[in-house]
Amino acid sequence: MPIYAYRCEECGFSKDVLQKLSDKPLTVCPSCGKEHFKKQLTAAAFQLKGSGWYETDFKNGHDGHSGAGSSACSCCPMSNPESGTCG
Repeated sequence: MPIYAYRCEECGFSKDVLQKLSDKPLTVCPSCGKEHFKKQLTAAAFQLKGSGWYETDFKNGHDGHSGAGSSACSCCPMSNPESGTCG
């Protein structure tokens, strides 16, 4: 379940709320009781670090990595070894 950040436009109270995707957004501020509680737009707390599949399989740099370590894609019979692309 995602965590959503809410902030009251009336009193400034803010709170992070754990909600299901199907839950309706909260509207009533738990601090002042007014219907000015709005969901905030925040950055995702997801960051890729280290050497994982994204580093080896999708790297398009000039450092010798083109795909999953070989010139042909092992997941796709339509791979093009000359261009290093699938499909």
